[in-house]
Amino acid sequence: MSDEDITLTAGDAEVTVRPGNGGRIGGLRIGGVELLRQGERFGCFPMVPWCGRIRDGRFRDGASVHQMPLNSPPHAIHGTVRDGAWRPARVGTDEAVITYDLVEPWPYSGRVTQQIALTPDSLTLTMSVETYDSSFPAQIGWHPWFNRNLGGEDVRVGFTPAWQEERGEDHLPTGNRIEPRPGPWDDCFGMPGGVDVTLTWPGQLEVKVASREEWVVVYDEQEAAVCVEPQTGPPDGLNTLPRLVTPLEPLEAATTWTWRRL
Repeated sequence: MSDEDITLTAGDAEVTVRPGNGGRIGGLRIGGVELLRQGERFGCFPMVPWCGRIRDGRFRDGASVHQMPLNSPPHAIHGTVRDGAWRPARVGTDEAVITYDLVEPWPYSGRVTQQIALTPDSLTLTMSVETYDSSFPAQIGWHPWFNRNLGGEDVRVGFTPAWQEERGEDHLPTGNRIEPRPGPWDDCFGMPGGVDVTLTWPGQLEVKVASREEWVVVYDEQEAAVCVEPQTGPPDGLNTLPRLVTPLEPLEAATTWTWRRL
């Protein structure tokens, strides 16, 4: 069952959920137009239990140091759940809930739950990480690949972050906050009032990516796609700004994409 794609519909919007391919959103079509880059590695995948890169693949939890596989040498990138098969827990016409139990190489037991809820003009993704065992640091994020071009002009990215995380030569934040710089970007930005990024395909479509979280990575260095990634902390955040998952308090986050035709 977990390998079968799930199709959700609402109005003229249609979403494909791929539990067997890392719990990712494989496609988002509005009026038959595909917004997400197609392919096994693309769509929109969940970043759990960390977002972006971990420096040298190592993070500290109290006195313990854990080593993650270096899948983006010399770092570990984008968590482990995108590499596994999720299980459908509930499937309706416009909503689905899928789950994933954390396994090695992640050193802690826990469960990730993702809810995908579609309306005629919005998609809301909600994710939680919970544990019934040891507490551990974690992050939640999403990595959508929006098509740069939908058949007209290239997409324009609009947002007004409070700061940009200075990026070192190793692609990780240095710890300094700087004035936002013009793109192209593979950078993390701070938006204390919540993530609010507008993607505009002139004359076609406007999509607003919003989240109550205050961190967003914008990646537009590839020709085919633009990524707007809401997340609960910056890259290497397991070391620099950990959020703790405890038996009493899961880590939860959500993002909503709202669209309108132009």
